Amino acid sequence: MSPRHHLHVTTLMGFATGALTPAFTAVVAAHLSLCPECRARLALADAVGGQLVEQQHGLSLTAGAADAMRERLTVSHEEPAVAPAAEDHVPSPSPMPVSLRPYFGRSLSTLPWRWIGPGIHRVSVRLASDEQLTLLRIAPGRSLPVHSHEGRELTLILSGAYDDALGHFAPGDVADLDEDTEHQPITSRGTACICVAATDAPLRFAGWMARTLQRVLPL
Repeated sequence: MSPRHHLHVTTLMGFATGALTPAFTAVVAAHLSLCPECRARLALADAVGGQLVEQQHGLSLTAGAADAMRERLTVSHEEPAVAPAAEDHVPSPSPMPVSLRPYFGRSLSTLPWRWIGPGIHRVSVRLASDEQLTLLRIAPGRSLPVHSHEGRELTLILSGAYDDALGHFAPGDVADLDEDTEHQPITSRGTACICVAATDAPLRFAGWMARTLQRVLPL
């Protein structure tokens, strides 16, 4: 089944122009490898952005971003730019999306999961002072604390599922959230939910217990 929750248009444009940070770029690329609809929207964004770059009318891009856009326009969209190489088609019981492998390796099953709370484990990589890429494994039927965001959060579901006020999120779905979003994910029963999140600022938790959790969960 194709994903039902997709990237915001500004996120796609940021990816197309090379303006996203490494953590967000990795999650966007992972979603694109799973989502035909967003790949089609990216191709359209590339075409529109390419025309603006060539016309230089009203588009404020850094030289690097403009060069990144031109480079993307030279790539054929018959296959997505994030498509795996031939060797990546080898079956794996717990495959890792190609764009995440530089940070986490090739398999979900071999990760050094760290316990951070009942039913919650994580593996995280800090890429800059405020930017973090985190894999979370949350046991079935768990309710996470209500939280909002001091910055942006981009979360991709790799396996399992969760529900919140924004809907049902299953494998391939992405939650593209900003500081105005408050939600409480509740994982589905039956299997653990594994997701990857890119963040550029800490989350804001409500309640004393959740704030205590934030001391060990720097998301």
